[in-house]
Amino acid sequence: MVLSIEHKMNVMNIKHKILLLALVLLSASGCKKSFLELAPESNANAETFYKTKADMDLAVNAAYSTLYNVYDPEGPVSYTAEMMGDNTTLYIIAGNQTDKFAFKDYNLQTNNTLVYSFWRTYYSALYSINIVLSKLDASELTAADKESVKAQMSFLRGLYYFNMVRLWGDIPIVTTPLSVEETYKVVRSPKADVYRLILDDLTFAAEKLPLTALGRATQGAALTAKGEVYLTLNDKANARTALMSVYTNPNYKLQGTYAAVFGPTVKNTKESIFEIQYLGGASSISTGTYSKYYRNYSPNVNVFGFSGIGMNQVTDDLYNEYETGDPRRELSITLGFQNGAVFQEQKYPIKWIDPTAVKTDNNVLANNNFMVYRFADVLLMLSEATDDPKYLNEVRTRVGLPLFGTPAYPSAKYPTLALAIEHERRVELAIEFHRWFDLKRTGRAVAVLSAKGKPVNENKLLLPIPETVRMQNGIVTQNDGYK
Repeated sequence: MVLSIEHKMNVMNIKHKILLLALVLLSASGCKKSFLELAPESNANAETFYKTKADMDLAVNAAYSTLYNVYDPEGPVSYTAEMMGDNTTLYIIAGNQTDKFAFKDYNLQTNNTLVYSFWRTYYSALYSINIVLSKLDASELTAADKESVKAQMSFLRGLYYFNMVRLWGDIPIVTTPLSVEETYKVVRSPKADVYRLILDDLTFAAEKLPLTALGRATQGAALTAKGEVYLTLNDKANARTALMSVYTNPNYKLQGTYAAVFGPTVKNTKESIFEIQYLGGASSISTGTYSKYYRNYSPNVNVFGFSGIGMNQVTDDLYNEYETGDPRRELSITLGFQNGAVFQEQKYPIKWIDPTAVKTDNNVLANNNFMVYRFADVLLMLSEATDDPKYLNEVRTRVGLPLFGTPAYPSAKYPTLALAIEHERRVELAIEFHRWFDLKRTGRAVAVLSAKGKPVNENKLLLPIPETVRMQNGIVTQNDGYK
C-alpha cells in the first residue's frame, strides 16, 4: 500500500504555505504542482529545510506521490507493459498520434516525445527520493524514524530502478539528488550494477519495513518486488524464498471472488500488497485525488457523459485468451458501448469503472485505487519459482476453472506448466501492467509477439535512449536497434 489519501490531502491543504523545489526541473515531468511543493516559502533554501519531523513528513509524501506519475494510465508502465505487448491497442487517442502509436507498432524513434517524458518522469521521481535520503542524517528525526524513512525510500527507489532497467537496459545510476539535466552528464551503468542496487535497496526495505502500514510500503511489498526481480534474473531459489515469505504472511489472501477484487469502493483488501490510493468525489477536483483510469481507458468518444481518452483498448487476442466459462473476462472487458441507437463494438477495460463518479468540466472524478502488486500475482510467481502448479491452481479454484494437471484442464493448448502460468497471468492480471514484462522475463516476447504480427526483435525489447539525453552528453551510448 502507498501514500494514504489523508497524507496526500495534507500535502495539498498546505499548498499555499509551501514552495516547489526545483520547479523548472519537475514541472516538465507532468507532475501536479501540489504533489511536489516541498519547502516553506520562508525556507526556500533546501539547507534550512528537511530538519523537523513535519519537514520530513512532507518530503516523504512528495516522494510517494511520484507513484501517481509512474503508474499513471498514460505513464511509462502503461505504455510499455500493455501497449508493447499483445493485450491492448489504440484506435483514436488525443495528442501526438505518431509518438503514441509507435509503442504498439514497434516504431520508436530516438526523438519520441513520450520516451523522453518517461525518462524525465523517472529521474524526477528519483530526485524526490534521493533528496530525502541525503537529508536524513542531519534531520531531527529519531533513529527509529530515520530507519523507517530510509526503508520506504529504498523500496521506492528499488521499484523504480527495476522498471527502468527493464525499459532501457543499462542506465545512469543516480543515488544523490541530481537534477534531470545533471543526470545527462552521468554515463550509463551496466545492468548488473543496476540490479545490484535494486536488490540492495529492496533487501534493506524488506528487513526494516513493517508487516502492515496503511498507506505506506510494507515488508510484503518489498518481498514481492524482490521476488519478481529474482525471477527476472532467473534466480528461482531466491525468488522462492522471498515470495514464500509473502505467501505465509497471514495478512494476505485471495478475495473470495474475482468480482470482489475491483471496484470504486474496494480498497486495501487482504489481496492487496501494494496499492495506489485515490479518492474521488466533488471535492477531488481541487485536491487532484481522483483516479484517471476510468476515463483514460474509455473509448475516445463522448457517449458516457464525458470524453474518453482511448488508452489501452483491448485486443481480440486478449479477449479470446479467456477460457469458456471464465468469469474474469466479463469482469475485465466489455464488448463496446451504446452510441445512440447503435451499439458500437470496441473492447475496452472495465476493471476501474466508477458509474457513480462525479463528472465536471470533462473530468471524471473516479474513486478506484490501482494495485501494483496483489496476492494472485504472488501465487502465480510462486508457481514459476517452484515449478509447482499448487499456487496457480489456487488462482483457478477461485474462478471455478479446471485445475492444471486434471483431465478437464485445456492441456492441448497449454501443455506445460510454463505455458499454463503464462496463460493464467495474462487473464488474471489483464491490463494491470504485467504482460510485456512477463514475456520479456521468460524469453518469450519475440516469439509470441512476432507470431501476432509485431515487427519485434531482441533489440526492440528496449526503449531508445532519448535523443536529448545524448545531445547533452555525447558519451552516453545508444541501445542497439536505434543507432
